[in-house]
Amino acid sequence: MRAETWKTAVTKVEPNKLLLRGYRLDELMGRITFAQAVFLTIKGDLPTEKEAKMIDAMLVSSIDHGVTPPSCLAARTIASAGSPLNAALAGGILAISKHHGGAIEDSMKAIREAVQRKKDSSQGQEETAEILVKEYKERNRRFPGFGHRIHTQDPRTTKLFQIAMELGIAGEFVGMAQAIEKAIEQGSGKSQPINVDGAIAALLCEMGFPSELANAFFMLARIPGLVAHVYEEQTRMKPMRHINSKDHEYDGIEERDL
Repeated sequence: MRAETWKTAVTKVEPNKLLLRGYRLDELMGRITFAQAVFLTIKGDLPTEKEAKMIDAMLVSSIDHGVTPPSCLAARTIASAGSPLNAALAGGILAISKHHGGAIEDSMKAIREAVQRKKDSSQGQEETAEILVKEYKERNRRFPGFGHRIHTQDPRTTKLFQIAMELGIAGEFVGMAQAIEKAIEQGSGKSQPINVDGAIAALLCEMGFPSELANAFFMLARIPGLVAHVYEEQTRMKPMRHINSKDHEYDGIEERDL
């Protein structure tokens, strides 16, 4: 008996023809950017020009963050053991979880909850943010997407929101994220600015992405950085070394103008 046919709506493959979400892949080549192709593949439709620019900026924002993140340490450790590129990359991706990169999904849910609460009540944006932040504090929960172990003001967040404002993408979700940032500082007396995860979360909400796909954007962005670190580990370092991120020293090109 023939197995029941199952369905896919992503890519149709025929002899000499590939259709990605209905578009011929060879016709997309050279006409759309990789960021546009990512948007099309995941969401099913081509982005607007403004959405494409926003997605591109988001992918650049998370391309790498040095040797200290768990994903990089995992990838370099696996590479140091003599494993091939694919194994090291897989290890790096598997290290991305709720405390590293994975906060985007939880941040989207929290920001969406706050916006929905505002709509369902007569409360203003700041009051809604204050109530939600207080609830998180009472439950001894850290608000996802806020605060950073290195940056007191994440430069990536500043730039992403600037671009979003210029493109007209920043709306109620970005506004709510900023209100939450203010509420956290007022409630704790400590500054916990929106980090890049929180910024991406707010912007994905603005563009209508489901929270279940949130962390995919961090993974997509981080792969080139992991590739560079794995290759450097394989070509510059001795195998089977003890990797202490605190001992590293940057010897690359110093800051230069674009």
